[in-house]
Amino acid sequence: MTTPADKQTDLLQRLAALLEDLREAGGQDGEAMAMLGTLAGDLARAHDRPSWSAAKATMTRQTYEELLEKFRTSGNEHVAAGRVRNAYAIQALALSLVAATQRGNAQIAEGERLLDAIIDQTVATYLRLSPRAN
Repeated sequence: MTTPADKQTDLLQRLAALLEDLREAGGQDGEAMAMLGTLAGDLARAHDRPSWSAAKATMTRQTYEELLEKFRTSGNEHVAAGRVRNAYAIQALALSLVAATQRGNAQIAEGERLLDAIIDQTVATYLRLSPRAN
């Protein structure tokens, strides 16, 4: 049986691995970062917010659950189709969403803050390069 502590440990490990990967490889894979910025930027725009973290902060529980399910489904589809960068972007956003529910753990909260800063940076680039049509 998986305990809440086991789930937090798993989340923390996944978050740490993703942050390490973003630190090491993120700057070298512009396409993956662009995919992350595009996906997160489109979600921010859909919530009429300037960033991923601002959009995430306004999400209802229902929106959170629907988005997480959409991430699960589309992430699996992208993996099956070999679209690794798409799946990677979705994984980053899903971890950010889940981490927000575990802010009581200081390490997870810090990981979420770091991850959201990276995501928000990619969103800022995306929004700067693709202004909204009037």
